[in-house]
Amino acid sequence: MGKQGSPRSPHPEFKGAARAMLGMKDYKITSNDPPSWKRMTGVDYRWHSKTLVLHGLKSDSTKYNSIKGFYVGKKNIRTIVLMFGLLGCLFLLDSIFISFFEFENLQPSTGLNNSSELQGSDSYISKKRSPIYMYDRLLNLASSALAEKEFKQESSKLWMEPYKHASLWKPCAQRKVQSNPGKSAKTNGYILVSANGGLNQQRVAICNAVAVASVLNATLVIPKFLYSNVWKDPSQFGDIYQEEYFINILKDDINIVKELPPDMKSMDAKAIGSQVTDAVLAKEATIADYVKIVLPLLLKHRVVHFLGYGNRLGFDPMASDIQRLRCKCNFHALKFVPKIQQVASLLIKRIRKHSASKSMLDSQLVGKFIDNKYNHEAAKGSKKYLALHLRFEIDMVAYSLCEFGGGENERKELQAYRERHFPLFLERLKNSTSISPMNLRKKGRCPLTPEEAALVLAGFGFKQETYIYLAGSHIYGGNSRMEAFNRLYPNVVTKENLLTTTELAPFRNFSSQMAALDFIACASADVFAMTDSGSQLSSLVSGLRTYYGGGHAPTLRPNKTRLATILTENDTIGWNRFEVRVKKMILEGQNAAIRSYGRSIYRYPRCPECMCKHP
Repeated sequence: MGKQGSPRSPHPEFKGAARAMLGMKDYKITSNDPPSWKRMTGVDYRWHSKTLVLHGLKSDSTKYNSIKGFYVGKKNIRTIVLMFGLLGCLFLLDSIFISFFEFENLQPSTGLNNSSELQGSDSYISKKRSPIYMYDRLLNLASSALAEKEFKQESSKLWMEPYKHASLWKPCAQRKVQSNPGKSAKTNGYILVSANGGLNQQRVAICNAVAVASVLNATLVIPKFLYSNVWKDPSQFGDIYQEEYFINILKDDINIVKELPPDMKSMDAKAIGSQVTDAVLAKEATIADYVKIVLPLLLKHRVVHFLGYGNRLGFDPMASDIQRLRCKCNFHALKFVPKIQQVASLLIKRIRKHSASKSMLDSQLVGKFIDNKYNHEAAKGSKKYLALHLRFEIDMVAYSLCEFGGGENERKELQAYRERHFPLFLERLKNSTSISPMNLRKKGRCPLTPEEAALVLAGFGFKQETYIYLAGSHIYGGNSRMEAFNRLYPNVVTKENLLTTTELAPFRNFSSQMAALDFIACASADVFAMTDSGSQLSSLVSGLRTYYGGGHAPTLRPNKTRLATILTENDTIGWNRFEVRVKKMILEGQNAAIRSYGRSIYRYPRCPECMCKHP
């Protein structure tokens, strides 16, 4: 995700050179039909071949017309044939040049995930549309402001975490604590886990299961991943994470095995009443709930199966040793398999455009596959990069019930998608009080569009030349939505841009493994920006950056409610005022440095259970 710029016509000077090469004199090229792409980019010049007026041959034709009744001999016939043959060649060559330039100009050139458009079966992504702008005036102000800043020094604070004591906090969840009772010699039984969702939901489920196994004094069987019709990925634990490493890191805390003992393999947990679902155990359950509901089943049947397990363990109240174990699992025990690490390391190197000395984040994410050597010559061309997790997929957009500037066509399209994919959701809406799209936006419930994300980055102060890695799935509206983003930030890349077809081939049909590449690229970035703070990827990536970043891995979290208020002033607000308010919004969001009660320990690991503060 390298990035091409917006569609552009051939340079006028190049066109002149091309004509000179072809022996043309002075062509005037006209077209009665305005090109469709002109509406997209506002560029007025382009070659068309519908009408050609050739001035360069005028004098020659006059000379021949003045000769009347001349005798046409063999020599003259050959001359005339040669002349028409030459003209035919000129027209042919001209057509080839025109076709070449038209092909170049029609190529999609956004930072959009190209494979998304090729692989997405829905026309919501791939069909061609005109660009949609919701904030024309602010976009123009942003373009002017970025142009003015092009040769000015960029503030180094953009690439630093504002919390002044951030560097004092060090990772220490793996430390041995004297008060920790450790695992018992005797187990109460076995815990089976079938985790649902995608890569990040499954990661949370794994670490919650580790904590529950410790609380119930049970042996954890390596979790299984449920096949989802949404994700369509058959990957299991060992396809994504290193099993032996996982077992070894946690061996002092809980017992972990790869499968049930032979005498228990035939047991049907559902049949014996030992299967636990949402109906049995609520999400965000407490330890007391597990002791009351699950422990009796475990003691009775020696096995409990958590089906569709995910966020079913709350964060507080929680014993400190259990919190520490969750951190140890998430930040230390889950290492991606070498296949993922190796390709992810290539991705990071190509984003940065050189092999730099590895940071602690790099070491944890890709291990030995990041070079230790530092090349000073290569470093001259090194790139800091910002990773952006842009959540603007069709399902998220449709489910939000918001409107995004596409008018009646957009409303009909999103409603049709809801009827096809969310029929139960629509039924529930019939019995609830409706909220207008405008009020939904004011309440911060609408996904940020690529246009809004670009305005936030510009308002915060990132220059137009900023190198941006775009993570995420299929962007609703495709290139038409990315047009506004690329107008402000043309240097956008994706994993599909930077990795070859051969390098990506082993991951193509495995969405979780593809997501792991995005996970690593986002976690290793100099700055990570999210558009949806509720996503698991954003939560886990920001937590990992806090844990291993040493105060040098800032994360940007726009407050959608406050941003909506700012953007309502699109018609009147000045750019300087816009910048001030956006910066204040982002900086205040970064001030939540220490985990508070009830907050996710995976997102906010700065707490005594996970990290140690050094004076």
